[in-house]
Amino acid sequence: MTDLPSPIDSWRDRWSGEPGGVIVLDLGEQPPSDLFPKPDAPGPDPRYPLRMVFSTVSGLIQLEDDPTTPEEVLGIEPAAVLRQAETSVAQAAEAGYLTAGQTVLEYPSPHGGSWTEQLAEKGLVPVREGRADVVVDNFGIMHDRDQKAALAERISHLSDDGVLLLQYHNVAGVVRHGMWNSLKLGHYGLYSTPVLVKMGEELGLVALNAWEYPLYNGTVLLALARAGSSWGDRQGDTVTAMIDRESAEGILDPQYVASLGRAVTESVEAIDAYLRDAQEQGLTVGGYGAASRTASLLCAADITREKMVAIADGAPGKHGLSMPVNRIPIVSPQDLIALRPDRVLLFVPDLLDEVRRTYPEIEANGGRWVLMDPTPHEVQPVT
Repeated sequence: MTDLPSPIDSWRDRWSGEPGGVIVLDLGEQPPSDLFPKPDAPGPDPRYPLRMVFSTVSGLIQLEDDPTTPEEVLGIEPAAVLRQAETSVAQAAEAGYLTAGQTVLEYPSPHGGSWTEQLAEKGLVPVREGRADVVVDNFGIMHDRDQKAALAERISHLSDDGVLLLQYHNVAGVVRHGMWNSLKLGHYGLYSTPVLVKMGEELGLVALNAWEYPLYNGTVLLALARAGSSWGDRQGDTVTAMIDRESAEGILDPQYVASLGRAVTESVEAIDAYLRDAQEQGLTVGGYGAASRTASLLCAADITREKMVAIADGAPGKHGLSMPVNRIPIVSPQDLIALRPDRVLLFVPDLLDEVRRTYPEIEANGGRWVLMDPTPHEVQPVT
């Protein structure tokens, strides 16, 4: 098992405020995940230490530090995220947590994710202040530096018999699948189910239900209510089962979480070998998905403009810009198609069905999609 670095006792937990943590992943100096400079902008691009800390006080896995200020989000919502929003709202309604006429207050993700349309279809009435029957946090709370204050704020908007629906990227899935590049600047909290449920309990909540989805190698929707409300004080069986599974995997053990360091080494070696082989064959390599997770992978694997001609993205706001540090140009999907790449590295594997359906020209021209999850895996063309 991976050896742990020395504890950082002076560092303070974003939940308890107390000192005590262990570095479980160190990605070195990385650019801000929302930095997309113009190709001719003066350099070098800024970089900052990017490290994941396991709190020895609360068990919350979190970003060590982030001196950056988030820029305007340029991304768009993928079809896979929209489908999950529809599924999540449907399941919450079926469980009885969403009823026509209820008020709902939503904390949407800074990345553009919102359930506004899906909640309106169920007849819920949106509010922006005060207390609500339903409070929704859709990948939002991870962006708060003070984790306890952030959760307390959401609870303050919850009516006595209200339900908090909290959707999060499950760090247990990140470790399980070795998705080390999920760590990024701006994401302060990385939640496992046992720790997040405990956080809720400390602030007077009981976890009623939990659903898991394959998006991003594992996301979870957790339904919570005030202890002593009409929903009762009993933790739901689905929640208990999820806690038991993640605990058995080792998500409460910092040494297990530190296995992500080995995943980085294996991933970088595999990417380097794949691109070296592509160069030897004279293949043109492009990419798709100028996502926040892409920058850390490009830097860690030293993917340069000599190895990749361009990265396409569906967000028009990113076209004409470039990835930080290596300055690989970001182009429109049609511009990438015109380059007739032999291989296209897909940095967000969840988009595979969407991009194959939307851009069949890639494979029609003889190219192949390559899943970066985070090691390269070629997708065989449909015969």
